[in-house]
This record gives sequence, C-alpha cells and structure tokens, in this order.
Amino acid sequence: MHTLLAALRHPIIQAPMAGVQNAELTIAACRAGIMGSLPAAMLTPEQLQTELGSIRSAVGQAVYNVNFFAHRPAAPSAEQHHAWLALLKPYFDAFGLSADNLPAGNGRRPFDEAAFQIIEAFRPPVVSFHFGLPEPKLLAAVKATGAKILSSATTVAEARWLAAHGADAVIAQGWEAGGHRGMFLQRDIHSQSGTFSLLPNIRRAIDLPVIAAGGISDADTVRAAFALGAHAVQAGTAFLLADEAATSPAHRQALISRAGTDATVVTNLISGGFARGLPNRLTRELGPIHPAALPFPLAGTASAFLKNAAEQQGSTEFSAFWCGQNAALAETGSTADIVARLAAGLAT
Repeated sequence: MHTLLAALRHPIIQAPMAGVQNAELTIAACRAGIMGSLPAAMLTPEQLQTELGSIRSAVGQAVYNVNFFAHRPAAPSAEQHHAWLALLKPYFDAFGLSADNLPAGNGRRPFDEAAFQIIEAFRPPVVSFHFGLPEPKLLAAVKATGAKILSSATTVAEARWLAAHGADAVIAQGWEAGGHRGMFLQRDIHSQSGTFSLLPNIRRAIDLPVIAAGGISDADTVRAAFALGAHAVQAGTAFLLADEAATSPAHRQALISRAGTDATVVTNLISGGFARGLPNRLTRELGPIHPAALPFPLAGTASAFLKNAAEQQGSTEFSAFWCGQNAALAETGSTADIVARLAAGLAT
C-alpha cells in the first residue's frame, strides 16, 4: 500500500460517496493527482461495469479505488417491521402513500460473487470496504487480483481486527465524518471518537498505513492529520460542491447557504445505519436516532419511498443531505481546484 500511496502526486483519497457522485468525479480526482474512488454499493452489476469502463478508458493505470459495503444482512421480525411502518404512517398518510406499495429491495448490496467477477475483470488497484470485510473466501479472491485492501475503522478495536483479517491499510474514520459510520464490531455510537483522537491511537495500535478521515476539509485539517501520523488523508465533504460531483441542486444550495451545516446530526432514520448529515423533518420530529428504525439497510426502503414522494411534490424535507461536521469549509470549484486547496496543507 505504501507503494500505491507514493505513486500519487498528493497522498489524498477522494472518499467514495454513494448518491452524490459517479465516475466523473473519480476520473477528475485521479487526473488531479490523488486517488479517486467509485462508490459501488448502490450500483447494479451493469452500472458498475459501465462506470469502471469509463474510468479505465479515461485514466488507464492511475491509482483508483472501488468501494463496496461488507455488511451482513439483518432479518428483523414482523413486529419490528410493523413498528417501523407505524412510526412513518403519519408521513405516509400526508403524501397519500401506502405501505402496501413499498418497492422490493433496499438499494444497498453487500459485496458478493457477482461484484467479484467484475472486479476480477477490471482489476482496480485498490478495493475498499465499509462495515468490515467480506467473508474470507471472497476477500482472498479480491487480493489474488492484485488489489490492495482498505477498510474503515471507527475504533482501535476495529483497526486491530482489520489488520488481523487482511486489510493492507486502515481508514481511521472519526466522529466528524459525513455519511455512514463504518462500524462493524458493535453498535454503540458513543464508542466512536473524533478523528484527531482516533488517528494517533490507531497509529500506535497497528503496523499498517493509516488514512485519516472525518473533518478533513481544508489545508489546516490536512496539515493536522499528517502532524498526528497519517500516511494519507481521505476527504469527502470537501468534494460535494465540486463541478464534477453529482450532488443535487438542493443539496448544493444547502451547503452553499450554510443552512444547518453547523448542526449536523447522526441519524438511523434514513437507512437504519448511523450516518451524519443535515437535519431534516424526520430527525427534528422523531429525534435523530429512534429504536424503531429497522437495521441497516432495511430502513431505507420506506424512507426512500417517502423521500421520493416528497421530492416529486417539490419538497426536500425528507431528503438525506449527507455531510461532515466541517461542511461549512466546503467550497465550489473544479475537483482540481479543491485538490489544490487541500494539498496546500502538505507543503513543508
């Protein structure tokens, strides 16, 4: 992994951000001299092939990362399903929705054999996972393609587990980070610390490259991460306003106006997993974390059904605008411009 990081013009990784990017941002990041990432957990096999084909055509042998989820699907009881739908019923009623019409599936697939076949065909230099690692047989097959393996740790215990189970480098994902926590050994969000506490503790605990993530949004935070021993940094929120990002106009406007960016919340009401973003009507009225939410990713079926209905009527009050605690530092511009601003923190 050290060799791949050294091959980058800047030791910076553009975080994979499902729902707000496609291959265009990955390609732009690679061309700017950092590691571009493609989020694959919400792509069909056909979409993944198309996106990887675009990346390969555009950047050839550049170092890029393809990211998957490695969660173990849950099997909640009928009572849990009933409680979740009962909680959302007043909102469904307001938009004329019926739980009988909920679509099948949840839109987030764990890494599987079908995904591996595509990885084997394209052989990306880096494959990363969120929520741990896939089963050993699949992980070994990915490593056999020559890919280096990254995964996120939210605690020192998770970092040690990843180091012992095949990761080539660990992403220290701090509490500040936007989007989903990569938690996989336990579900206590109070166990997660901020990036600048987590990073040095993981550095002391494992003998692998450690990548700082969470709150890395400008030159100063990049500089601080390297001062604490990071081998590289990963930035996500900093790229939400990039010209090449697929961030929705409403999401962009919320970030540009700074509306609520100083009061992000971690919620389980969108997907069932703990994820950080701007407050919305659900988090304000039900509280950010509710015990009735189905486990990840099953809560997402009903919440997405509601979100889509609201957006069709011109409302984003149920939309998920993921971002980190340093969202106010996000700036507009090309990906190259944003990389230059971050890389200024690397100057000695």
